[in-house]
Amino acid sequence: MPFYRRGSQGPEVTQIQRRLRDLGLYLGPLDGDFGGGTEIAVKAFQRRENLTVDGIVGPETWGRLFPREPEIPVPAVTAADLAYRCLALTGSFETGQPPPDCFAGLSGDFDNQGVSFGALQWNFGQQSLQPLLQELDQAYPYLFPEIFGEYLGELRQMLQEPLALQLEWARSIQYGHHRVREPWRGMFKTLGRRDECQSIQLKYAQKAYAKALEWCREYEVRSERAVALMFDIRVQNGSIPGFVKEQIFRDFQRLGSPDEVARLKIIATRRAEAAHPRWVEDVRARKLTVAAGQGQVHGRFYHLEEQFGIRLDPALT
Repeated sequence: MPFYRRGSQGPEVTQIQRRLRDLGLYLGPLDGDFGGGTEIAVKAFQRRENLTVDGIVGPETWGRLFPREPEIPVPAVTAADLAYRCLALTGSFETGQPPPDCFAGLSGDFDNQGVSFGALQWNFGQQSLQPLLQELDQAYPYLFPEIFGEYLGELRQMLQEPLALQLEWARSIQYGHHRVREPWRGMFKTLGRRDECQSIQLKYAQKAYAKALEWCREYEVRSERAVALMFDIRVQNGSIPGFVKEQIFRDFQRLGSPDEVARLKIIATRRAEAAHPRWVEDVRARKLTVAAGQGQVHGRFYHLEEQFGIRLDPALT
């Protein structure tokens, strides 16, 4: 049974926030992020309605909030294919945003890559963003004119320029702390929220997803959570070095059982330990959150089953 609580994210949370704001109980942003302000507003509503005051929007609280649609919905992302759910989870880690906004992640030249965009932060510097944008423009010829309007010619011309000029252009549309300025920021954000753009991002994530499935078979882990962990390793860390593989299989032998969660925690821990010392704790928190099914990453609480529909159910036979 679905419910929404602190740490929940997504359009359903935005719907809750909007209703609480209409009732004069919530004054925060409609950001789809169920934080402390949303929780306080939910508790105030529950007191008003003589409900159990726990700050959780379950079926009863939802029914009182939305009497015309009393059945509480499951998060939309949980009904998607596993590849999409894995991309949404890793995209949320990468951008700090829930789906669908994780697909509209946008950052400037803080890392010398010009502009980074999308769930996996494809960028100009590594020349991973240019082909994605070009294919999107070709696959859906109505989309770019609709979103970029009078700026479309500039965007298309930029995509034909050499890399050095593309980076120069990317830096020219930023200010301050490498923040993309308007109207480009709003246009790219709008693009990322479109289903067409998400479908292309999913296509461009397929190689990483295929590698995740390959690693699951190699390391004999089978669950949806295992696929999500391997996908996140592929995106964030690129590979599993040979010496890390030896460490993992040695730990598997010591474990002496095929326990799925224990194996995932071994993989998560060993891969984190091999990361650059500066990032070890960040990688460890992120990977163990996936392995354990819940945890905190960059101050945000994640519950894989509730928020993304990623379970311990078998994904591979």
